[in-house]
Amino acid sequence: MPPCADTLAQVRSAALIDRYDAAVPRYTSYPTAAQFTSAVGPGDWSDWLAQTSPDDAVSLYVHLPFCRRLCWYCGCNTRAVNRAETISSYVDLLAREATMVAAATGRRPRVGSLHLGGGTPNMLSPADLDQLFAGLDSTFDLTGISEIAAELDPAVLTREWVDAAAAHGLNRASLGVQDLSPRVQAAVNRIESFAVIEQAAQWLRDAGVRSLNLDLMYGLPRQGVDEVLATLDQVITLRPDRIALFGYAHVPWMKPHQKLIDASEMAGPHGRFAQSQAAARFLTANGYQAVGLDHFALPEDSLARAAAGGSLRRNFQGYTTDQASTLIGLGASSIGRSVNGYVQNHTLERDWRAAVTAGALPVARGVAMTRDDHFRAEIIERLMCDFTVDLEQVAEQHGRAWRTLHHELAALDALAPDGLVERIGARITVPLTGRPFVRVACAPFDATNRPEEGRHSRAI
Repeated sequence: MPPCADTLAQVRSAALIDRYDAAVPRYTSYPTAAQFTSAVGPGDWSDWLAQTSPDDAVSLYVHLPFCRRLCWYCGCNTRAVNRAETISSYVDLLAREATMVAAATGRRPRVGSLHLGGGTPNMLSPADLDQLFAGLDSTFDLTGISEIAAELDPAVLTREWVDAAAAHGLNRASLGVQDLSPRVQAAVNRIESFAVIEQAAQWLRDAGVRSLNLDLMYGLPRQGVDEVLATLDQVITLRPDRIALFGYAHVPWMKPHQKLIDASEMAGPHGRFAQSQAAARFLTANGYQAVGLDHFALPEDSLARAAAGGSLRRNFQGYTTDQASTLIGLGASSIGRSVNGYVQNHTLERDWRAAVTAGALPVARGVAMTRDDHFRAEIIERLMCDFTVDLEQVAEQHGRAWRTLHHELAALDALAPDGLVERIGARITVPLTGRPFVRVACAPFDATNRPEEGRHSRAI
């Protein structure tokens, strides 16, 4: 009896994993953060801000690097704190940084969207939250803001905090769930019940938060397909508008606390692939649309509509509908962006505090973008968002000739026999079988990428 189609597909997937599970950038930006250097500093950021158009709204990202608990899987810039004064003084300094940034633009910048990230933004007390918004409102024009979003830890969330945030306009929230299996939670030091998440979701919706996202992970220790599906089976009863399903990136050389995780309890690339694909099948069978590499959204959600309409974007928070050309990052480790390039604030909180206290923009590093960078960035972003790109169209917009991409096209064509890409002339498409490997398909257009172990997470 010949092997069934499912068996053949599994064999083919296994071969692709063995061949292409390499260290590849996540391409939340191009150039990637690995290219940031101290050659770009506060003076550059000040000059770039001065060149931003007063007609365009900016996006704001505020980083709060505090948590009540340190989750061992975390790849964010954060630390556990228990002193209220530490957080309050940080909020004071955020207001100072905001004043310096606004002064560099020469105006009171109009804000289109605001994202509170971390860490755990709900570590701020309601009084701290009031202080934060008062500081932002004094230096930025928030009157036309369309979206205020926050990343929240359900175990720390209170009804009082939700009401305070809603009073300031919170209308989108992300709840960190990761996995609901007690065994998995114990392995990563993040214990919380489904009841806690359910209560948090109810508080947010009662307060008028119109868009709810849940962050989940696969590839965690002690996690298999059964655990992933059991978690999904519970969380979809909440009918979140979006679900982000991230693969755990085990990078203990960058995040030393990840050494607390027993790597022998983690699935290998084949197991991770099985988890991600089982989750995708489950979510699409339950009414969610796949968006990009690792997001899912209900059809009526703005993220799904952006994906369908070709306006989906990608940034350091993942997939987004944000179309602003300028992103202003405030706080330790925050990343800012303009048409000129990227900047990142000091990662260490003490260095950020020292710079702001001294009255200096706290930029530590960055990268200035060339015309070639912009060209390649658009190709990579369209592949990551749409799984297709017309090289001729992009090249014309950037004053280039697509046929000059000899090495890139040769590397891309080498992926075609394995079904990772299809190319007809200048049109490149990543078919369904290749979508889990889309980062590999982007890599040929990355002029900076060097496949060095330890700089990036695995492709699978």
